Amino acid sequence: MEAYAVIETGGKQYRVEKDTVLSVELLDTAESGKTVEFDQILAVSNGSELTIGAPVVAGAKVTATVVENYRGDKVVSFKKKRRQGYRRKIGHRQGLTKIKIESILA
Repeated sequence: MEAYAVIETGGKQYRVEKDTVLSVELLDTAESGKTVEFDQILAVSNGSELTIGAPVVAGAKVTATVVENYRGDKVVSFKKKRRQGYRRKIGHRQGLTKIKIESILA
């Protein structure tokens, strides 16, 4: 079984393995090609044993490379009350960062 870790970023939790590519909420300090480190590691496994943090695993680190910063698909919120002439439409595009996991250190 592969080594994996559970990280927390942007208020969400992700299960990651080496060479995993995933989209997380926008990381402000990250530009394409830069390396970022995550230190909010909730659990880490080396393939045979699992270490669970309380609340985080001390000394564990996950490093990742930023692939790109982009904006997600538009989400439209539309409200309407029939026969009242009331309509509200607003759209939102979330800023996202695509990262590739390089290493998991327990």
